[in-house]
Amino acid sequence: MLSLEEGTFLVRLARSTVTNYLKESKKPVPPQPPSPRLYEKSGAFVTIEKLIGEERILRGCIGYPLPHLPLIEAVMESAISAALEDPRFPPLKIDELKEVVFEVSVLTPPTLLRVNDPKEYPKRIRVGRDGLVVEMGFYKGLLLPQVPVEYGWDEETFLSECCMKAGLPPDSWLSRDLKVYVFTAEVFTETSPGGEVVQKKLM
Repeated sequence: MLSLEEGTFLVRLARSTVTNYLKESKKPVPPQPPSPRLYEKSGAFVTIEKLIGEERILRGCIGYPLPHLPLIEAVMESAISAALEDPRFPPLKIDELKEVVFEVSVLTPPTLLRVNDPKEYPKRIRVGRDGLVVEMGFYKGLLLPQVPVEYGWDEETFLSECCMKAGLPPDSWLSRDLKVYVFTAEVFTETSPGGEVVQKKLM
């Protein structure tokens, strides 16, 4: 479990990394972290959302599902990619920084769900706890655990949406050729652009 201090450090790091990169086209040297745990390898995603009134509109989300990099590096790399390389959006401009909030999700390694019948999957996952990765051949999709909570999906809808994220038909989760992995995440987010950081409660 990460502390709020550690989560705040990671969110601030994501914002400062993007700010520095937009100004100088290079990553900053990260400040000393509050804990050596932040040097441990971990999966991480950075989500950028635009605030329009009380509503948050996705502006970019990219990360590393697997623990290939130290957490600090994973957050910095993900922040730059979310801001500039998400193919769904144009690159973030520096004047947008005052309009967006940063969110960091720290992931556990995905675990393969083994079932006798794919119809068991909805009973084996839990909205508000699990994130999903689905995989079939070259097709692969991931949805963070906060996504179904924000959209009010049930478990079957969550599975279907993750299949579509992978570029597959929504009912592909009923195929025995599909692999389903679950993971959990600790999520820390700004309450306003550059403002207070809180841990997001998903359940």
